[in-house]
Amino acid sequence: MSGQAAAEYRIEDLAHLSGATVRTIRAYQDRGLLPRPERRGRSNVYGDTHLARLHQIAGLLERGYTLASIKELLEAWDAGKGLGGVLGLVTEVSGPWTDEEADRISRAELDERFGGKPDDDAVEEAVELGVLERVPGRDDEFLVPSPQELAVAVELHAAGVPLPAIAGHLRELRGQVEHIAARFLEFTTEHVFARYLGHRPPTDADAAEAATLVRRLRPLAQQTVDAELARAMRLFATRHLQQHLGAGAPPVTDSEPTTVALPEETMRAVRSLVGPGNAAAFVAAATEREVQARTLDALAAHHLKPGPVDQMP
Repeated sequence: MSGQAAAEYRIEDLAHLSGATVRTIRAYQDRGLLPRPERRGRSNVYGDTHLARLHQIAGLLERGYTLASIKELLEAWDAGKGLGGVLGLVTEVSGPWTDEEADRISRAELDERFGGKPDDDAVEEAVELGVLERVPGRDDEFLVPSPQELAVAVELHAAGVPLPAIAGHLRELRGQVEHIAARFLEFTTEHVFARYLGHRPPTDADAAEAATLVRRLRPLAQQTVDAELARAMRLFATRHLQQHLGAGAPPVTDSEPTTVALPEETMRAVRSLVGPGNAAAFVAAATEREVQARTLDALAAHHLKPGPVDQMP
């Protein structure tokens, strides 16, 4: 009994099955990401190997990998180095970093939870922020990636916070949290993962061990932020209440150093402008210049304000 014949595809068939365009397939061939097809007369013939490779490339692109890094991984695989550990590491890092499960909500339920008054602008902004995701083919239904985040917005709105203010707060908070995440990754890469990822691509064994470490360290970032946020809220909430109740909160001296989280894109721009070693000094100098400018404006405005004598006829 003869085995099943290997599948053969024209480039148009391969494009249809893989979801890639004919132009993309040819571009991958030119870059060396895809093996050359078999030439038969005036036709090119592709097989299941090409289809599997296209699916691998698509999966890595969805996880944010560049074509250059994908080429390195695939070349290592073709050289027999194995990719099981590497792909396991990719899956581990790009997987969910929370146990929270996504949910769905109808437009009617969404309107009801926010006071019963439809607000198309607020919905569009929520979609832009990723708080809501549209469900293809269902205009009246949304995917909610983080039900907890939506629940916070509902409670804030019920307490009287306008929806634009909630969206603005989320944008500001997101920039600060992204800065914290970037710093945590830099820290763990320097002290933990550098020994596993120092060569590109990493060996299968090193990648597998790094994936195990990712699973172990995954909850640490959130645990650290939770603990520090609780400490900061206790400190500042108490101080804030004392100030409002006139309890005489201890003054904050100007000599106390203050840490301010800046968006990572801002710091990258500063480092590019003045160099990594001068970034902190540049931010401090720019802040001081802004404070001085506002002080001068305030003094000038006070000086130009007419006094009681100036107002007499």
